[in-house]
Amino acid sequence: MDLQQQTFLRDAMRRLNMTRDAFATRIGVSRRALDTWLLPEDSQESRQMPEIVQRFTAEILSTAELSADSTPSVHTGALRDRMLFEGRPQLLSVDQFTRESVEGLFRVADVVQPIARRQKVSRVLEGAVLGNLFFEASTRTRVSFGAAFCRLGGSVCDTTGFTFSSMAKGESIYDTSRVMAGYVDAMVVRHPEQGSVAEFARATNIPVINGGDGPGEHPSQALLDLYTIQKEFARLGKIVDGAHIALVGDLKYGRTVHSLVKLLALYRGLKLTLIAPTALEMPSYIIEQISRNGHVIEQTESLTEGLKGADVVYATRIQKERFVNESFEGYKPDFQINQALVETVCGPDTLVMHPLPRDSREGANDLSTDLNQDSRLAIFRQTDNGIPVRMAIFAVLLGVENQLQHSMRDASWRPPAYVGVDDAPFHGID
Repeated sequence: MDLQQQTFLRDAMRRLNMTRDAFATRIGVSRRALDTWLLPEDSQESRQMPEIVQRFTAEILSTAELSADSTPSVHTGALRDRMLFEGRPQLLSVDQFTRESVEGLFRVADVVQPIARRQKVSRVLEGAVLGNLFFEASTRTRVSFGAAFCRLGGSVCDTTGFTFSSMAKGESIYDTSRVMAGYVDAMVVRHPEQGSVAEFARATNIPVINGGDGPGEHPSQALLDLYTIQKEFARLGKIVDGAHIALVGDLKYGRTVHSLVKLLALYRGLKLTLIAPTALEMPSYIIEQISRNGHVIEQTESLTEGLKGADVVYATRIQKERFVNESFEGYKPDFQINQALVETVCGPDTLVMHPLPRDSREGANDLSTDLNQDSRLAIFRQTDNGIPVRMAIFAVLLGVENQLQHSMRDASWRPPAYVGVDDAPFHGID
C-alpha cells in the first residue's frame, strides 16, 4: 500500500473540513471503501485507492482553493516563513500560528508517520546537532524531542538542571545561548521562568524551540494535543469545529492548557468548559484572548456538570512546584477523573487526555489509573503523536520538509507489533 495514500486522504479531509462520512459522500464512494484506504499498510483489509479517485479528489481540492478568497494573504509562501518569531525560524508560542499554518505542519507530521511508526528511516538531518537545554525537570518532552531529531538522522547533546550548567556560575541567558549556538544547529529550551526562552531565542539566529517556560506556554505539547484530537475525531466521524472541549485541573499554572486553548480558538464554534478550583482558574488575559473568536466559554468547579456532553476531557496535573499562596483544598477526591465518573457523565466516544506526567500517588486526585483499559483514554496515543509532530517542527524550521518523502527507506530492524504490553486491545484504533 502506498504510504502517500493515507497522507493524501487525511490531508484532503482536513483541508475540506469534512468528516469521513461527508468526504466519502463527496467523492462518491462507500464509507467502508474509504476506511480500507486509510488502514495501516500492515492490515490485511487495507486496499489501494483507485487512481481515478485520487484524480477526482485532487480536482475537488483544486476547485475549493480557486473558490476561496483570492485576495493576497499572509497564508501564502513557505510554511517556515509563516511561523517566524521576530523574523527568525523559531517556535516560542502558538500565537505564531494561523489555522492554515497549523494544518500545514500537520500535513508534514502525516508524511513522517511511517518513520515515527518505525517502518521507515530518514537521514535528512544527518550531521545536524540538537542542543536539549532543560533547566527544569523533564522526561517525556526532553526524550521526545531528542528521539524526533534522531529519527531524522541528527544527533543530540543534552543538559539538565541548573547545577551542572554555567548559569550556576552566574552566566547570563544571552551568553549561554550565544555560546551554545556555536556548538549546535538547533536548541530546545525548558526554563522555569516565563519569558526566558524568548531571551534564548533573541541571542541567536539558529532555530530555538520553547520546551516550556514556567507557567507560560508549551507550544509543541499543544500542537501534538490538537493533532491527537484531529486524528481521533477522524476515526469517530467528527471535526474540531463545533466541538465541546472540557479542560480540567490547574488552569492557572498549566502551560499546556494555555497553549492548547489558543490553538483551539483558531477553529469555529467551540464550547470550552473550564473546570478548576477557584484559586486555579484560567488567567483572565487568556480567556479574553480566546473569547474574541466567538466561542462559548463556561467556567465551573463542578466536574459532573462540566463534563456533560464533552467530546474531549483534557485533564491536567496540579502544578505544586509553582504555587505561592494557593490552596490545595479544591483538589478533593470528588475532583478526580476516574472510571466511575466517566461512565456516569461521558459518552462512549468521549476522549480522555492528559499531557502527563499524571500523579498516581494516593491523595493526588489526578487522572485515575483505573481508566487504563478504557479505549476512551487516549494518553498513550497522545504521547506517541509527539514524535511525528516534533519531527515536523524540526523539518520545517530546518527547511527539509520537502525532502522527507524521497528520503525514506525501509527500516532494517523489526519493531514489536505493539509498543506497549497493553496496546493490543487498541490496535488499529488510530
